[in-house]
Amino acid sequence: MSTRAERLDPVVRDRLVCPQDLGELINAGDELYNPRLQVAYGIDELGIPNMLIDDARAVSDDEHRALMTKNGQ
Repeated sequence: MSTRAERLDPVVRDRLVCPQDLGELINAGDELYNPRLQVAYGIDELGIPNMLIDDARAVSDDEHRALMTKNGQ
């Protein structure tokens, strides 16, 4: 089964960047992840990413390492 991040329309996904630093985001299950700032942006059940800075979730160092390993980085 694919994740919400994987189900995003490729055209939309290619244009999504972090609203804080305008950098690339990594697919992280039901979220899009910015490894530079260690924040994750949720994707709701309808497949709509929440790119509001105030709603971003802080990611711990341990979770960051796990996400980077999973994404081969």
